[in-house]
Amino acid sequence: MCGIVSIIQKNNLSPKLEILSNMAQAIHHRGPDSEGHFIKDNIGLYHKRLSIIDLKTGQQPMKSNDLIIVFNGEIYNYIELRNELIKDGFAFESNSDTEVILKLYERDGLSAINQLNGMFAFIIYDLKQNIFVIARDHFGIKPLYFYEDKNLILFGSEIKAILKHPSVKAEANYEMINEYLTFQFTLHTETLFKNIHKVKPGHYMVINLNDFSIKQKQYWDPNFKIDMYHTEEYFIDHLGQLLEDTIKIQLRSDVALGTSLSGGLDSSLVTMLSSKLMGSQIQTFTGAFKEGLEFDETKYAKLVAEKSNSFYNEIYATENDFIENLNKLIYHLDEPVVGPGVFPQYMVSRLASTKVKVLLGGQGGDEIFGGYARYTIAYLEQAIKGGIFETNEEAEHIVSLKSILPNLPYLKQYIPMMKQFFKQGVYDDMDKRYFHLIDRSDNSLAYFSQDFQKDYDKNKIFQRFQELFNHPDTLSYYNKMTHFDMFGSLPGLLQVEDRVSMAASIESRVPLLDRKIVDLVSSMPAGMKFRGAEMKYILKKAIKHIVPKEIISRKDKMGFPVPLHIWFKGKTGEHINDLLNTQKCRERGILNHAKINEMIQSEREFGRALWGIISLEVWFNQFIDN
Repeated sequence: MCGIVSIIQKNNLSPKLEILSNMAQAIHHRGPDSEGHFIKDNIGLYHKRLSIIDLKTGQQPMKSNDLIIVFNGEIYNYIELRNELIKDGFAFESNSDTEVILKLYERDGLSAINQLNGMFAFIIYDLKQNIFVIARDHFGIKPLYFYEDKNLILFGSEIKAILKHPSVKAEANYEMINEYLTFQFTLHTETLFKNIHKVKPGHYMVINLNDFSIKQKQYWDPNFKIDMYHTEEYFIDHLGQLLEDTIKIQLRSDVALGTSLSGGLDSSLVTMLSSKLMGSQIQTFTGAFKEGLEFDETKYAKLVAEKSNSFYNEIYATENDFIENLNKLIYHLDEPVVGPGVFPQYMVSRLASTKVKVLLGGQGGDEIFGGYARYTIAYLEQAIKGGIFETNEEAEHIVSLKSILPNLPYLKQYIPMMKQFFKQGVYDDMDKRYFHLIDRSDNSLAYFSQDFQKDYDKNKIFQRFQELFNHPDTLSYYNKMTHFDMFGSLPGLLQVEDRVSMAASIESRVPLLDRKIVDLVSSMPAGMKFRGAEMKYILKKAIKHIVPKEIISRKDKMGFPVPLHIWFKGKTGEHINDLLNTQKCRERGILNHAKINEMIQSEREFGRALWGIISLEVWFNQFIDN
């Protein structure tokens, strides 16, 4: 795990080492172990290394013949690829996965990218062809951003590195701020900063250094062609084997590793399999709050730790921790995304960094296997609609009213979401209905100024949503929802996963996000993997002999809740009140301060809308005002 930076000067001037170094220093936390740089003509590369594989000889930038690479991430199948390359006559000077990428590219060119199993973002400078090859892993687990103007093309693992270049001015992208208020993440490649973009997951870019033209190509997309020939038993067996295979190769490390254990299904699975496959005790790390049982899953985490014979570590985060770290969190995120769960994740990462350098977690399981309550809510409405209108939108009845009844108790804690959903959009087209389920703007916009609201165009945001939701291969409502979450909301969660771990200088691995697993699950009939609208039905079947039954049968999914509404009645409320009533905040003119103060003084509550406003204001303070 590392940080990478690159400068391409279009005016043929040589990049200054001081500027390149300053950009890299901004992401020193990503790679505190060693560093290196390469400057030739109008090209500059810089690498900050966190040593995980081949601690002695894996330094970067790495050169092989006419190729130079800077690489962030891990290639899990590097041993198999290395052995294959040796058979083809390639010699290696290191035992690193970085050199494997170079040799594979030397042999196969751009088709090498699709052979990589891992999380990665890399830049290859091909001196012979005079091109830059930039690639990002299938799901965007590892970040990479770029900026272009008439004189420059810049790349960086984090936005803050790009902002360190003297030619780049931090400017707010208000159109994307509108998207953030709608979803608490942004779609596609845009960011909250003008002119700074994300390299797309599952894509590579080729920059011709003769004319600086850029070509981009998608090398992977999940296959939603449904396999109607195999049985449920086949899929269950195959899925179980793939889960073991992917965790086995992701345990490859030359440094100590552990697992992030929440007590939920996904992290429990990763912990149980990791312990089994390592054949030795593993460190687990759990976070919670003392404000009530609804903020504490430690009893489940302790159960899994005991069953897996693991070393159990826990941290109870406090209100003072939150106040002290709020600014740091937004700074490390680069741009605010998702909810307040980022705070306990950060605290767990800091705890883990005291004992291990690599952390495996269950991120991605909800998106792949349908683990969100909103899927069940959506199918409850789908079943009612079919019953009323005697129609069926999906050619087969994935969920009937009768079959969904046993799974409705999961929805007890989601009554507020259901009330909001059934107020509007019921029985509309699938895309409009799911948009209503995830749209948070109705609770947020009232706290923004009239001038700001005038530029909020929900129709435009919905059209951008439709581009992701209505994938041509996703015929069922279920597949449309999971596809959107995989490529809409999951990138925001992965951004959090990357930043909170890298802020503590540890590597976070997400073994459930394996291409083979996703391709298998995408090919399953929707009715098979979401039988009776039971969340994660097929996953539970595949792991029932691995994970304790107390975990599989849980109906109280938590999702790392934070007791902010309790803290808001004390010091946290005072801190937030001060933050949102500064002269600078008022001069910005985007908030309705009278409405916010009314809410703070009367309700003393803390919801997702307020979290979004607070995060946005801290972001303005950190990046735009500064």
